Amino acid sequence: MAHFTYKATTADGKTVNGKLEAVDRSAAINSLYKEQLKPVSLAITSEKRSGGFDINSLLGNNRVKSQDLVIFTRQLSTMVSAGVPLLRSLGSLQSQTESAGLKLILADVLRDVQGGTSLGDAFAKHPKAFNDVYVNMVRAGEAAGILEEILKRVAAQQERNASIRKKVKGAMTYPMVLVFITVGAFFVLMLFVIPKIGGIIKDLGGPNADLPALTKGMLAISGFLQSYWYIVIGGSILFFILFRRYIATDKGKEQFHAAILKVPAVGPIIKKVAVARFARTFASLMGAGVSVLEALKVTGRAIGNRSYEKALQDAANQVQNGKQLSECLSGSSLFPAIVPQMLAVGEETGQTDTVLVKVADFYEEEVNVAIDGISGVIEPVMIVLMGGMVGVIAVSVLGPISSISQNIK
Repeated sequence: MAHFTYKATTADGKTVNGKLEAVDRSAAINSLYKEQLKPVSLAITSEKRSGGFDINSLLGNNRVKSQDLVIFTRQLSTMVSAGVPLLRSLGSLQSQTESAGLKLILADVLRDVQGGTSLGDAFAKHPKAFNDVYVNMVRAGEAAGILEEILKRVAAQQERNASIRKKVKGAMTYPMVLVFITVGAFFVLMLFVIPKIGGIIKDLGGPNADLPALTKGMLAISGFLQSYWYIVIGGSILFFILFRRYIATDKGKEQFHAAILKVPAVGPIIKKVAVARFARTFASLMGAGVSVLEALKVTGRAIGNRSYEKALQDAANQVQNGKQLSECLSGSSLFPAIVPQMLAVGEETGQTDTVLVKVADFYEEEVNVAIDGISGVIEPVMIVLMGGMVGVIAVSVLGPISSISQNIK
């Protein structure tokens, strides 16, 4: 990509100066004409060369954060609604964004749009930043001539998804920290504390001292970890790697997603998140004018759970054969009864997207309540588990010491 400074005249004869970024001189001239500017002079100022060492790529700074994408979408919607030409909007946002990854992507998008590619197709070339839902809604907005309205919907949906994701991550952070602390404390006690106390017990009671079964078990675990710690750590790492590889396969992913829906306390929350995401995504696509079959296909992938994706694919096949969507989902255990009931109302009134937005609002509120509830329960449970672990170790150690002390007296 090259940077140019230009001097051009507008349709009413005024002279304007500015800067732009394009692949080459020809693309820069075409960009000016598309903005109804007649170039007077055009000079290249700098050129961004590809290849070489990229510290941002090495550090992972090229990843586009959801918050950056939300801000970009909202700003693009505002600029398009205000009548700013699309190329100028993209160029302005590309130069202003603080995200290194988004800046690179928008440079490619701007180049493609300058070359005549539609905005939706340009976004589709960057699936890690713009998912299927985003791309399909933009394509539908371009086809219907309501791009600014669709961008507002996309921005609102991005904000909702980011809010739920942040809520779930926030609820999981504290339990994960407690689990890490618990596991770390267990290994520290077993590798450093128990062996020393075990040596004291053997010194006091002698090698033939009759120790309680709990104490023998703790000393045996400690001895095993001391002798084979590398096997435990290596085996744990190997298991984690193999597990990650397995759930990356189609079969493993299906089994893992089906199993996680059955986990107590966690499964119901995941179902509510999935239903809320289905309702809002499907409503947004339908409101944008996407066909039912395409909307079901895209929504299935957007939910992020293979069980729901398969259920929606089956529903799409039945809809293609003439059945109503509400009828297709009524027999599924993945969707609560309220979903097909509300869908039936929407199908009868022709307001499916409006009805599903209300369903999404309801289940997003349910998710918030459920997460707050489980967060309040996890803290005392984890404290009890940590206290129980320390208590078991204390009993296994202090019991024999007390008994030996009594014998000595």
